[in-house]
Amino acid sequence: MRVKAAVLRQMGLPLPYAQSQPIAIEEVELAPPAQGEVLLRIHAAGLCHSDLSAINGDRPWPMPIVIGHEAAAEVVELGEGVTDLAIGDHVVLIFRPSCGACASCSVGRPALCGPGGEANAAGALLGGYRRLASVRGAGIDGLAGGALHHHLGCAAFAEYATVSRRSVVRIDSTLPWDEAALFGCAVITGAGAVYNTARMEAGSRVAVVGLGGVGFASLLATLAGGARQVVAVDMLESKLELARSLGASACVNASDPEAIAKVRDLTGGGVDYAFEMAGNVAALELAYRITARGGTTVTAGLPNPAARWSLQAVSLIAEERTLKGSYVGSCVPVRDVPRFIAMYRQGVLPVDRLLSERIRLEDINPALDRLARGESIRQVMMMS
Repeated sequence: MRVKAAVLRQMGLPLPYAQSQPIAIEEVELAPPAQGEVLLRIHAAGLCHSDLSAINGDRPWPMPIVIGHEAAAEVVELGEGVTDLAIGDHVVLIFRPSCGACASCSVGRPALCGPGGEANAAGALLGGYRRLASVRGAGIDGLAGGALHHHLGCAAFAEYATVSRRSVVRIDSTLPWDEAALFGCAVITGAGAVYNTARMEAGSRVAVVGLGGVGFASLLATLAGGARQVVAVDMLESKLELARSLGASACVNASDPEAIAKVRDLTGGGVDYAFEMAGNVAALELAYRITARGGTTVTAGLPNPAARWSLQAVSLIAEERTLKGSYVGSCVPVRDVPRFIAMYRQGVLPVDRLLSERIRLEDINPALDRLARGESIRQVMMMS
């Protein structure tokens, strides 16, 4: 079938993207689902910094590629062997497919699935397959066009997507599409870092460094989890103001030369848990230095792979520090997506407050400029 999709053919084009136009909305050919796959109609897709990092080259991917990984969709066709979904089911896409059989999956850590990671790195679906092609060039897998890659096994910035069954989780069909999309990345990554990676205890002192969609989801999760003090840290006053309105105890501008001292002073010597969600070494350094003795620093920001950080190693020992990475919020998606949606329904995780704008697929390039400038929390493309 022919569908409209957002195709990236060259990374690293200059800002502003409204002028350089890194994303082209093209007609592409999409193959039907094979065994273990499903065809989805995408209804809403969120624009995330992980998408921006593919466009600016911070996270290199094989080109050309249909980008997008945070989305809510409707099942329209089932591949052979898919018996636990039905046509019409509502799902969210999960950007790390899990095979269910590797060593990581076998111990309940699907975010570290080996075959899932290999497929993502290759720009393919789980198993190494590709179901996308442009309408020009040599064909693949029986399709008539040049090969196109799948971003994180999803390729969600499109009208339709064929994905592995292992890349979706069924959700409550009464949840609005734009809200549902947030649970595929922002919420599971941010809230998961709090509840799964850090296992934050109620009554803790907490700081969140970097207030994008994931950072704000972390902030909401710390409040819902009973943190007694939550300090929001960012370079933009507009985001700090939103953090205050959501319940942050205090806000500190990261550009302030005294930012570290201010957080430590506000919290009586540092926080028990610091969550770094900005994706750069300066933010990680700040998060580590505002963590108290015996505290835990969690990083989920995904900096450029070439980034390096010089750590005072003795502080890990003498101060009994913990430094932890968090990918996909250390989530088990079939468990965590429904529970986070339930928390939202109960009013304790108001992630709808993170929706900035609802846009069209054709608006993606100027939307990327807003994301790069930090002006938006979560822009959601409405496909239907």
